[in-house]
Amino acid sequence: MSTGRQNILIVKLGAFGNIILSLAAFAAIRAHHPDAKISVLTSKTYAGWLRTFPCFDEVLVDPRPEWWDLPTVRRLARMLAGGHFSRVYDLQTSKRSSWYFHLFPAKRRPEWSGIAFGCSHPDRDPNRNTLHDAVRQIGQLRQAGIGTFPPADLSWCTGDTGRFNLPAGIALLVPGSSPQRLAKRWPAARYQELATRLAGRGIASVILGGAAEKGLAASIPAGIDLIGQTSFGDLCDLARAARFAVGNDTGPMHLIAGAGCPSITLFSRDSNPMQCAPAGPWTRYLQRPDLADLTVDDVMKELPA
Repeated sequence: MSTGRQNILIVKLGAFGNIILSLAAFAAIRAHHPDAKISVLTSKTYAGWLRTFPCFDEVLVDPRPEWWDLPTVRRLARMLAGGHFSRVYDLQTSKRSSWYFHLFPAKRRPEWSGIAFGCSHPDRDPNRNTLHDAVRQIGQLRQAGIGTFPPADLSWCTGDTGRFNLPAGIALLVPGSSPQRLAKRWPAARYQELATRLAGRGIASVILGGAAEKGLAASIPAGIDLIGQTSFGDLCDLARAARFAVGNDTGPMHLIAGAGCPSITLFSRDSNPMQCAPAGPWTRYLQRPDLADLTVDDVMKELPA
């Protein structure tokens, strides 16, 4: 266990689901460095939420400079050097985050856990690129000397769902995905059929997603439309209240599963559940190369009792 005051940096730029899969790693780093000031470098999109995390003392926003944008590169380099970090845990392990290792002055580079060339604590697992994201990060941290891994915890993340006046006995449906990856979506007509069949069992379906997915709600009139109306804390509270959730491979399903809701995530050939399936106390996934071939009966069979 580390002693004394240290400045520690965690690099986790995104995306949303990957941040949720890093919860156990965040907790492990905090437990290993209980007295340290721990900062996280992340994208602007997630900075506000990460400021509410109990693991972090400071949130730094990555300006994501292009290599040729020298003024922004210098500004980022000054921010990194100004943190006086003794160790960096690069949980992103991308080309970009590895480049940031080289923005530190060569004679004052901190200890670095990641895959950057020349770093002090490289992840040498030859299978790292085939592992589930959460498993890969645990292996990386073990190689950096961390041996204790508390369970992921979202109990601190709460919202205000009373304003929705929802009935008891709800299910959560998440029909969206990144607009650039529409192959990850189960057809909205199937969600409508699922919501109708659940209503026949006395279960109200709550439709969730980002504001950009608002049009999906019109295709699922059997559900209660909350698309674009929920905070991260609201999603956690809804997850704790719901009987189960069904959704595509998209960020909110990671948060819902992590908050403890029994969850079934639907995968197409567009992503690999062995590497990125949501983690939680009760999770399942169904995969078809083309999600149009997945029937409502297939999903109903997997629902928890």
